[in-house]
Amino acid sequence: MLCDPTMMPRPQELDAEVPVIEAIRAGDPYAFREFVNRHHRWVRGVIFAVLGKRDRLDDVAQQVWAGAWQRIGELREPQAWRPWLYRLARNAAIDAGREASRRRRRTQALAEEPTPPPAATIPDRAASSVEEREAVRRAIAGLPALYREPFVLRHLSGWSYQQIADVLDMPVDSVETRLVRARRLLRESLAGEPG
Repeated sequence: MLCDPTMMPRPQELDAEVPVIEAIRAGDPYAFREFVNRHHRWVRGVIFAVLGKRDRLDDVAQQVWAGAWQRIGELREPQAWRPWLYRLARNAAIDAGREASRRRRRTQALAEEPTPPPAATIPDRAASSVEEREAVRRAIAGLPALYREPFVLRHLSGWSYQQIADVLDMPVDSVETRLVRARRLLRESLAGEPG
């Protein structure tokens, strides 16, 4: 028996988050809490992709979630929640980056940043692991945003090429190209790291 394509659910109809989004739109705080728990990591990944630093991640993520709760009524199509939330996170991170730049320029004129105290002594093996992670973080943060965003979405948030293309509003081929370039830049950066 042939399958009637008109009877098959479309991909957006299969999105398990649609009923959760509808419950949130109805004002259900428990549904919102569950939604936050499910997607907090990738929202942080989006923020990191834009900022390139971890120091403001929690603050900006809190702003994103507060904004999502307040602005959920603006989401016209519940199945479009992912690009909507991505834009909220990206815009909040851009705003935070601009504010940090303004603050940095103001304080630069006042004084130099104090030298941090020496790190506590830790075993060589643990130090090496921490140093390697920090080298990778620095390398990712050093990527131009053009490459950092798709890289973080793919490798730290686990998004598909198609999801990245949809959210960044570009062809999948462009996503692939940017990821190839990001990986090359990371390899070059890490090869130049002392260690």
